[in-house]
Amino acid sequence: MSSNLYRNIVIATDGSANSRRAVSCGIEIAKLSGATVHVLYVVDTPSVISENWTACKETIHEVIMNDGKKILSKVKKIVEDSGVAVREVLLDGHPGDEIINFAENNNMDLIVMGTLGKTGFEKFLMGSVAEKVIRGSKVPVMVIRNGSSESLNV
Repeated sequence: MSSNLYRNIVIATDGSANSRRAVSCGIEIAKLSGATVHVLYVVDTPSVISENWTACKETIHEVIMNDGKKILSKVKKIVEDSGVAVREVLLDGHPGDEIINFAENNNMDLIVMGTLGKTGFEKFLMGSVAEKVIRGSKVPVMVIRNGSSESLNV
């Protein structure tokens, strides 16, 4: 049985263990609704590479893009193995902005993502991609809370 509630689901991933739990939840929702999953990884270049920093800028960008491609490939295989239709999306920019823009400009019905669960001063210092997406998105957002800080092996 499938529903027309969700046709296109974006799962934002960063390769963390909590992001993998978000992938699992997104897959289950996609199975129930017959949706296509769009696995999204955003290379957070602005926070890694400063405009004023020129030494090895291209090399560093290439390395972090390749890490993103590896993570996307692993997540795509997980989704494919579940029998759900999947597309990979690799973007470059501020993660919160890019997730919101992709979802709103590509007719996504749901955003599924994990959160690291930072609180207090740590959240103030680092910011929260999930919080930015929740506050700024016109598309419904499902956030999977933190359970661990492990990462997918890339």
